[in-house]
Amino acid sequence: MSARCTLCPRRCGTARDSAHFGFCGVGARAVVCRAAAHFGEEPCISGTRGSGAVFFAGCNLRCVFCQNHAISRGGAGQEADTAALRDIFLRLRDQGVHNLNLVTPTHFSNVIAEALAGLELGIPVVWNSSGYESVEQLRQLEGLVQVYMPDLKYADRALAKRYSGAEDYPETALAALTEMYRQTGPFVLDEAGLLQRGVLVRHLILPGAAENSLRVMDLVEDHLPPRHILFSLMSQYTPMPGTERFCELGRRITWEEFARCRSYLDFSELKYGFYQEPDSAGAEMIPAFDGTGVCPPEKDKAPLRL
Repeated sequence: MSARCTLCPRRCGTARDSAHFGFCGVGARAVVCRAAAHFGEEPCISGTRGSGAVFFAGCNLRCVFCQNHAISRGGAGQEADTAALRDIFLRLRDQGVHNLNLVTPTHFSNVIAEALAGLELGIPVVWNSSGYESVEQLRQLEGLVQVYMPDLKYADRALAKRYSGAEDYPETALAALTEMYRQTGPFVLDEAGLLQRGVLVRHLILPGAAENSLRVMDLVEDHLPPRHILFSLMSQYTPMPGTERFCELGRRITWEEFARCRSYLDFSELKYGFYQEPDSAGAEMIPAFDGTGVCPPEKDKAPLRL
């Protein structure tokens, strides 16, 4: 990437290359940490054969509570050019997964768009992101992505600033979600209940922040067609290393916090989607970022970049 990077809403201005990393913690070439069937997504994504999850290193949001912190801050991974990405995508498809699930892809959107262009996968491509994306970069993906699965983390600007250093998150993510829906239209499930097209909005309840969760549901209900999208209320928050200076994040959510959010969801217009019980939380849900599936089988022992 020769020009100074303005790809995402951070617009950090770094000339990203092998020696210069952006706010996202990585250079211009995609860095992949794991590519394998994943069963930890919503039922309409994981199905019975798993979702073909490609986990990218780095992140343009870098939340203090990130459960993938081992890679989201630019940790170990294998660099992949366009040809290598295509090979990864096709190998996952050939394993029989239900979809290609691109996890934390925002900061590589231009590289991924190039890899997907002209590629006949025969399965939906899922864009699994933080929601902190620009409309311009999402338009690069039109026709290449069938399912958008963004987070909508915050309606509260103060929380967005405190935990993600992105005070503009609510309005930026809402604009991104609006663009995603423009591209896909109403959600479409096949006869097996698997999502083939559409938008699935995810929201993680944070400890002490139930009011933020209620306002997130309001945002979705007020600005998107609530019966044409899927909404997933997640209760899996688990305290992670690095949150020690945020004492309120040092616990899981309570049943009372969950019940308040669940009740609000039940009475909202968000009639289609999913929710998690609080006892679903746990670090065991985090996959091993050990390079599985990144290289062809005969090269699986290639060292990871540190």
